[in-house]
Amino acid sequence: MATPEQHIEHIRKTTFSIGGEKNPLAPMLDQAVKYLSAELYAKDVHFLMELIQNAEDNEYLERVDPSLEFVITSRDITNTGAPATLLMFNNEKGFSAKNIESICNVGNSTKKGNRKRGYIGEKGIGFKSVFLIAAQPYIFSNGYQIRFNEKPCPHCNLGYIVPEWVDDSPSLSDIKQIYGSASTLPTTTLILPLKPDKVNPVKQQLSSIHPEILLFLSKIKRLSVREENADPRLNTVSAVAITKEANFVQRKNMDAESYTLHLSADENSDEFEKECSYYLWKQKFPVRPENRVDMRMGVEDWVITLAFPNGERLHRGMKYSPGIYAFLPTEMVTDFPFIIQADFILASSRETIRWDNIWNQGILDCVPFAFIEALVSLVKTVDGAPVSSLPRMFKFLPVHRSPFEKLNSVRESIKAKLAEKDIIPSESYTAQQFFHKPREVGRLMPAFWNILKKTRERGVSLHKLSSHGCYVLNSSFDKPEYDHILEFLGVRLVSSEWYVKCIQGSNIVMGVSEETYLELLHFLAVNWQSEFHRSGMGNIPLIKYVGANGSVSLFSVNESAQRNSKTLCLSRHSSHVSWLIDWNREFRCMANHFFVPRTTQEAISSSSNKELVLEWLEDLVEITTLSVYKYAVLYGDQVSCDQKLVIAYAHFLYHSFQNKYLSEREVVSLCGKMPLVDSYGHVIKARNAVLVPATESKWVQLIGSNPWRGESYVELGEDYLHPACFAGTSTVGNQLMNFLKVYVKASDIPHISPPNAGIPTASTGLTKQNAFLLLDWIRELKRSGICIPERFMACIQEGRWLKTTMNGSPGYKPPSQSFLLASSNRSSNWGNILQSASVLADIPLIDQDFYGPEITEYREELRTVGVMFEYGEACKFIGNHLMSLAASSALTKSNVISILNFIRFLRQKFLSLDEFIGRIKEERWLRTCWGDRSPVGSVLYDQEWTTARQISDIPFIDEDYYGEDILLFKPELQLLGVVVGFNKSYQLVVDCFKSPSCLSTLTKEAFLLVLDCMHHSSSAHKLVNAVKSTKCLKTNLGYKCPGDCFLFHPEWGCLLKVFGGFPLVDSNFYGSSIISHNTELKELGVKVDFEDAVRVFVQTFMKQASLSSITEENVFSFISCYRKLKGTPNKFPSDLKKCIREVKWLRTRLGDYRSPRDCILYGPEWESILAITLLPFIDDSDKFYGKGIREYEKELKKMGVVVEFKAGVKFVAAGLYFPLNPCHITSENVLSLLECIRILLQEKDYSFPDTFLKNVHREWLKTHVGYRTPDNCCLFDSKWGLDLKSTDGPFIDEVFYGSNITSYREELSSIGVTVKVEEACPLLASNLYHHSDFSTIVRIFKFLSKNEWMPESDATRKIWIPNGQENGKWVNPEECVLHNRDGLFGQQFNFLEEYYEPDLLCFFSIAFNVKSNPSFDDYCKLWKVWESLGRPLTHAECCAFWECVMMQRSSRTERTLADDLVKLPAVLGSGEILLSSKSDVFIADDLLLKDLFEKFSWLHPIFVWCPQPNLPSLPRTRLLEVYRKIGVRTISESVLKEELSVADGVELSQMDSRDAGIGKELMRLILGFLADPSLDMEATKRHGAVQCLLNLKVLETMEPITVSYSLLLSDGEPLKVKADRMIRWDKECSKFFTQKMDKAGGQKNLIEYATSFSEVIARGVLWDKEDKIKALSELTKLAFLLNFDEQAVQFLMKSNNLQTFLEDEEFLNAAFPSV
Repeated sequence: MATPEQHIEHIRKTTFSIGGEKNPLAPMLDQAVKYLSAELYAKDVHFLMELIQNAEDNEYLERVDPSLEFVITSRDITNTGAPATLLMFNNEKGFSAKNIESICNVGNSTKKGNRKRGYIGEKGIGFKSVFLIAAQPYIFSNGYQIRFNEKPCPHCNLGYIVPEWVDDSPSLSDIKQIYGSASTLPTTTLILPLKPDKVNPVKQQLSSIHPEILLFLSKIKRLSVREENADPRLNTVSAVAITKEANFVQRKNMDAESYTLHLSADENSDEFEKECSYYLWKQKFPVRPENRVDMRMGVEDWVITLAFPNGERLHRGMKYSPGIYAFLPTEMVTDFPFIIQADFILASSRETIRWDNIWNQGILDCVPFAFIEALVSLVKTVDGAPVSSLPRMFKFLPVHRSPFEKLNSVRESIKAKLAEKDIIPSESYTAQQFFHKPREVGRLMPAFWNILKKTRERGVSLHKLSSHGCYVLNSSFDKPEYDHILEFLGVRLVSSEWYVKCIQGSNIVMGVSEETYLELLHFLAVNWQSEFHRSGMGNIPLIKYVGANGSVSLFSVNESAQRNSKTLCLSRHSSHVSWLIDWNREFRCMANHFFVPRTTQEAISSSSNKELVLEWLEDLVEITTLSVYKYAVLYGDQVSCDQKLVIAYAHFLYHSFQNKYLSEREVVSLCGKMPLVDSYGHVIKARNAVLVPATESKWVQLIGSNPWRGESYVELGEDYLHPACFAGTSTVGNQLMNFLKVYVKASDIPHISPPNAGIPTASTGLTKQNAFLLLDWIRELKRSGICIPERFMACIQEGRWLKTTMNGSPGYKPPSQSFLLASSNRSSNWGNILQSASVLADIPLIDQDFYGPEITEYREELRTVGVMFEYGEACKFIGNHLMSLAASSALTKSNVISILNFIRFLRQKFLSLDEFIGRIKEERWLRTCWGDRSPVGSVLYDQEWTTARQISDIPFIDEDYYGEDILLFKPELQLLGVVVGFNKSYQLVVDCFKSPSCLSTLTKEAFLLVLDCMHHSSSAHKLVNAVKSTKCLKTNLGYKCPGDCFLFHPEWGCLLKVFGGFPLVDSNFYGSSIISHNTELKELGVKVDFEDAVRVFVQTFMKQASLSSITEENVFSFISCYRKLKGTPNKFPSDLKKCIREVKWLRTRLGDYRSPRDCILYGPEWESILAITLLPFIDDSDKFYGKGIREYEKELKKMGVVVEFKAGVKFVAAGLYFPLNPCHITSENVLSLLECIRILLQEKDYSFPDTFLKNVHREWLKTHVGYRTPDNCCLFDSKWGLDLKSTDGPFIDEVFYGSNITSYREELSSIGVTVKVEEACPLLASNLYHHSDFSTIVRIFKFLSKNEWMPESDATRKIWIPNGQENGKWVNPEECVLHNRDGLFGQQFNFLEEYYEPDLLCFFSIAFNVKSNPSFDDYCKLWKVWESLGRPLTHAECCAFWECVMMQRSSRTERTLADDLVKLPAVLGSGEILLSSKSDVFIADDLLLKDLFEKFSWLHPIFVWCPQPNLPSLPRTRLLEVYRKIGVRTISESVLKEELSVADGVELSQMDSRDAGIGKELMRLILGFLADPSLDMEATKRHGAVQCLLNLKVLETMEPITVSYSLLLSDGEPLKVKADRMIRWDKECSKFFTQKMDKAGGQKNLIEYATSFSEVIARGVLWDKEDKIKALSELTKLAFLLNFDEQAVQFLMKSNNLQTFLEDEEFLNAAFPSV
């Protein structure tokens, strides 16, 4: 055998011809390796993944823990000048000669095609990925010491794959020194001298190796990374050693296994977690035919592993951890709390899986099934685990959405499947665990859980918790931290009615402590509105109260809404509770109010939830919180029906006040409303005052009996003076009466506050004593500040009880008509004067001789009742007398003269006139032309009032009545308020202004007086309104109403001359003074301001414009005025500016009128666009404005007229008008239009008008194929010159437009011209069918392919089939296929590979959906042809057809085959394949029956064809499954079996059923099988299914039981065979026949008997579930062979996830009591 060095030399000579001729394949191989190493992965990191992947795929010796170590050092042990070197150590078996040869080649891996053996390599690059970081990699393994170089070898011109032998640099000692001289060097070492720019990236990737990288690798148990430098301080790589250990003992069955794996990451830092355990669930799923792909063709099963981290995942500080592994981690963060591992097909970057791959989709479809099984295993199979430990298992649910939509489908599938699983634990308060579906379980509110907990602690039974309509979620799960999980599962809160039933069905209310009772009330209060408002909770007795007998009762919420219902009460103060309850009993609960028990109230007071509970009780239960005061208010009305209770109520108030339960303010309020018992024993509710009992009162002396009873003045009864005892409290002496005097105001004169009513004694003279008593009463009322009632005061003031003298004669007068003079003033001057001057009035004086000097002490009281003391009062008294005469029309002319003389007399005596004049000046007693009026406002006429008399009706004094004498009293009249002289009495003129009918054609003086009145008057509204409506103002057009007139102004008056008909005020008539009355004129409505004139002008302007009546003269006049006003303070207001801009008043060349902003002033720059537009130029023809209009360019521009080309481009867009013949459109026209479009596009958010878009989409653009619409044109891009020619499509003719057309790329695009390559493709495709030149068509197809064009309609879905260079035809894609793989279809299709290059074949497949090969339907049509021919088929033909079926297998294809295939292949003994009727071929699922029938059917084949030997692409099991789906019956289900009777002539002996194997363990095994969740069988049904085995009569025979089989074919002739059986079960008569087993027959006889026994038992029990018979039969057979050993059967059940439940064990114990 050659040495390693000789082997390398041999490879160099034979493979690479080193020393011989140059290898012609060298450049191609070199490029292939470059492509693989540079393009396959996008990041440098993937070299590391490739190396780890290779290490996983390597082979290792037994009892060796596979490990992988990376060491990076700054030492250049290869002498290549590398700044750093990376070494990889792997303890594999080492490189073999075959491995060396493979690594020296491209695409020739030794692992190729071995996916099923566990190789995880994917892309085939493997070792060669190291060239990404190292130019010269070295391999030391099993004696090989070689290196490779990325540079081409000088001997063979090949790089990457040419090996060179290495003698030194490095040497083994160099490597061992770095690895550690004390350790044995691993078998394989890879040395990578790093490229300078790769050192930092490699260090970074080594430092960030994810600690979970070993999680799903089956071989590697340890991976480490470290940096080795002479100076450790230079180390920058984070060292780590990752180790994993697995425990495989937990669970394993036929399809799945679970185990726990421990990962540990040993590194220097303590910052992160260093170990974590993972629960792994690995499950197999058969690969579905519709998901098969070429890359995994040999793989039969998907192996899906789910990892559930127990604690925080290892991440070494990385922000995210991958959620999907394809043996090694991807970069996909799924946001799922578990990890998915499977043999995914990855994207080229290895960062993600390929979402669109059907293989991956098949895996993802199976993930929900694996997850459900894993979760069920976690939750239900942990023996002895407390329920409290289960919720954390549910943290693995994918509650949060994933950023990947495909994974969200997985999430939704998991969610849907969990909804049908009994997986949620419920609360039972027993040791038994119960699980239910999520929708069957309800959550409780946390507060209610706390209530239930305390309820249980009090001994209240809660065993019926789950009997109120749904199961209750286990309390350990029902926590806020699991809210998101439970919401994901669909676990909802229990209904409000559940709480109703729970509280109603238990003793929660009365059985708990007061504190817990308060928690219950708080719970109800918090959730009432949202949960219990409309539930039955309101009908449950919940609220405690003390009844009339003192016992505690309950009250429901809804009772509070009933009429006359009880009202529950709380005491506001806890110290008052007993007091209120005692008095409530005393009052016999007459108010229907009841108090909550004292203990409950105390609990409420001490509760932290006091406010909320009280608020709820007040709002819903309408419970009221009563203080003693409110309670007293409540019963103040209730006790009035009983005289005794009224008295008791007074005592209640007295004692409550004494105990300080009531404040003084509250007592005052209550006593003011309390009912009283009067002297007649009547209960009085309403009163105005209270009188003390009459026995000891003063009021009786003055007024006798109570005269105010009708005024609700109550005289108290004598019961209030008697001692009494109520509610255990006593009242003695005058305690109550004193209390009533103070707080009920029981009073006596002078403290009585009188009503608004008189007293009888005031109408007659009073004795001196009673007069002083009355004045004392008045004094006290005033002192107390009491307002004396009007009637009471009137009675005293007008009553004749006061003794007076008048001119020496005594008598009694009312105080209001009496005077009191001080003794020193009896003969005072004013008295004598009045006596002499006023002969019409007498003055009565109080008789001081009768009352004595004491009467003067009551001056204030007398003044209060109306007695007068002063001179002024005497004057007023006289005046009142005179005015009383005037009121009765008894005041004559001489009286008036006497009054004026009296005033003159007082003036002459220098006495005050104020009181007298003040009394008479406002009275109507002076005669005027308007009748009797008061002096105030009357006028004494003279010449100054002549002009005023023209416009006003003045109230002049009637001189004819009074005569000329009245003129002698001007000073006296002025004192009385009469107007003497005009004296600027403008307001009087205004007040007396005449009606408008009297004001027409006013004189100059009268109108100016009107203006003066307006100027001086503060309220001239009447005058203004009268003048406004009268034609009283003279204008150039006659007299007009002021509102129609204008006051001309020289600055802006030109505006009024634009149009005629404006009335101007005649300033010549009124004179220049009219100008000073601008304000008054304006108030009358005259337009005096510029703004007013403008406003009217605007109306006239708009009216004229609407009639198109604005002439050119009007226009020029207006524009001239516009120019004149420029620079003056008179600015046009916004409404005039708006009117000018928006009103249509300018005539255009188009013959219509338009607003300035819609007009253009023509200029030469518009010439180039005229041919293709219709624009609104101002009509500058001689017939209208002429050229002179251009002199006003500035003014027109200011008004909005467009005068510049750039400003008018919008008109171009709106007025675009192409000629009918596009040949008349010049290139200058088009370029000018594009320039307009460019200007428009510069505006922000501009959009073309609809008219423009309509006009522009005409054929006007010149292209190489004629004139086209813009959307059918394309601007040729010079970049396309390599792929297209300008004649290949409708490209714009640059020769016609010039090269400058390309500068308008954006503008052309805006009108629809195609300028982008992605938009050009559809246009080129739509014009493609005008071509017939094959080279042109290929050129266009390549352009479309390069730009990934896809057809949008059937019109563009055509393919050219050439016939020569210029001939051919366009065909539909459905008539084409890419390849003719099997050569079976002849001329049915056009095979594109015959005409087009491979790169276009891919394009046709993607763009036109051209089939790669004939479809399944095509094969079915071909099969129908074969059926009609009736010839035998070849093996190749059958294989081709059924391989197609297997590759495209789905439910649809199976339905198609079942419907279309009439005949199926069957095999003769000679091997010939014939097509036979589907009903006459069968699947040989029973080999015994197959052997029987093949003996009789050698001329007529009855068993369906299967390839021999079995083909990987056509597995026998899959093919048979397809046959079943399309209607082929199995032989076992098709034969008719007739069991011959065993009773005739055969000796039978009865035996114990347990001896026949029908015992307790068989029953346990069957019950455990039936209890599987997939069967969904309740306990009663399970027990019923096995009951038939308990009543069997077992009969044994020595002879076999003969069975006859017949098979009916389509020709009507049956095939018959016979066979012997060992077991028969006659269920109708409950007999079990068995042939005695010959134990000497050996193992064959035993297995035959066991098989027969298990099949009969399984079929008898599961007669209605045929799909489960085989599984139960296999279990029963194994148990039979184990002699139904108890421990063996239990292990057998556990290994198959079978278990029995408590009810099953009870059933077994009852059926087998002695076992």
